[in-house]
Amino acid sequence: MRLPGRVDHLIVGSGFAGICAAIKLTEDGETDFVVIERGDDVGGTWRDNTYPGACCDIPSQLYSFSFARNPEWTSSYSPQPEIWDYLRRVAREHAVTDKTLLRTELEHAAWDEGDQVWRCRTTAGEVVARTLITGTGGLSEPRLPGIEGIDTFRGPLFHSARWDHSADLAGKRVAVIGTGASAIQIVPELQRIADHLDVYQRTAPWVIPRNDRRYPKLERLALRHLPGLSRLYRTGIYWAHEGYVPAFTWQPRLGAPAMKAATHNMRKAIQDPGLRAKVTPSFQLGCKRVLRSNTYYPALAADNVDLVTDPIARVTADAVVTGDGVAHAVDVIVLATGFWTTEQPIAQRVVGRAGRTLAEEWSTGGMSAYKGTTVHGFPNLFMIGGPNTAQGHTSVVFVIESQVAYIRDAIRTMRARGYGALEPRADVQRRYNARLQRRMRRTVWSRGGCMSWYQDAQGRITTLWPRSTITLRRILARFDVEEYDVEVARPAPDREAVA
Repeated sequence: MRLPGRVDHLIVGSGFAGICAAIKLTEDGETDFVVIERGDDVGGTWRDNTYPGACCDIPSQLYSFSFARNPEWTSSYSPQPEIWDYLRRVAREHAVTDKTLLRTELEHAAWDEGDQVWRCRTTAGEVVARTLITGTGGLSEPRLPGIEGIDTFRGPLFHSARWDHSADLAGKRVAVIGTGASAIQIVPELQRIADHLDVYQRTAPWVIPRNDRRYPKLERLALRHLPGLSRLYRTGIYWAHEGYVPAFTWQPRLGAPAMKAATHNMRKAIQDPGLRAKVTPSFQLGCKRVLRSNTYYPALAADNVDLVTDPIARVTADAVVTGDGVAHAVDVIVLATGFWTTEQPIAQRVVGRAGRTLAEEWSTGGMSAYKGTTVHGFPNLFMIGGPNTAQGHTSVVFVIESQVAYIRDAIRTMRARGYGALEPRADVQRRYNARLQRRMRRTVWSRGGCMSWYQDAQGRITTLWPRSTITLRRILARFDVEEYDVEVARPAPDREAVA
């Protein structure tokens, strides 16, 4: 398809968020939209992250759309290829692919006050849209470390989210920098094929057992033909994960059983007291993302693996040099260093009513929005996966569906009342975030004794939601237009009124 010159809605991104928005807008009769996707296929995070061992750490039955259950999951925790296949199938069956323009990136979007539209420049041309809906997520842009000399390394060097499948790692000396969620899946895979593997750890994570299992044929048959069974699975998994909320947001000591399980997981796999000391976290469980693996600790204990905890000083053409002066010879470097989560790159490309980018608006107080979805000064901008909507304990898909419901109600309200523009009032957004940050002070993410990707440079938790997801769904259930500044649609020669 070609990029139209004008649409009612421009959706940016075709991961879970963009696909959900497109499907639900279509159900509401909002068919004048286009999805732009910078990649060569739909799928977002699950298209991009193809590293060895890539897998979801939320059970499959919950990590999927409530309106598109999948009876074909092969195990309780789905591997990357299955999730990507699922997303492509859902997009195809709901005709989202017919409305998606691939290899098209948003370069700049500016609010036009006179015409009440977003004027957007993309790599495929320009488009004007009444609403701008972003579904780019916080895990879309790799964060590369600023290590001295890293650009002088002569061997293959790549981020986990941009895996170089042409690089032959078998029998090589490999370095993995980072010990987060991606690294603990990558390390066991590389340990099996590398001649030697160095794992560079800045902070030891908590790793709890991964209670994964493959679904036998009979169970998959039952899930296929008994819809109530998959609903039962989903409900049970949801409430089991919501049970973690008090330990994260109220009383960290309630996480003691999980900490005990993580400690047992470690002691069972690692006998060496020196290595065990290195992998023992120094912060409260939950302060950083809790990881799940049965194979990470055994991989670290293998003879061909060294866990390096001395800080990296620099990289040379063929080695990683640590602060103690040791040069660790290496053939390949894998960067498992995370993403730009608190400084979302798309914010630099969106210009609001005052001529300031969203990044500039957030430059002093950190990311903030009203209900994680709308921002004062940026009319008709809806963010899926915006500030303080990420989850440390459950499926982000649940939150995506909740936000999309709020956006749908906002658009219905605009249609019904003839509004051309709306944005949350400044005082409403300020009070909302003040309450949110007060509640955040008592969470384990603030009090647990760590620095994490949940926090921005000023130490504010601007990524996570500090309450249950049931509460978040409740506050997103109705578009509260009374909390918004609204403008009646102004007719223009080249545009019909919003009515």
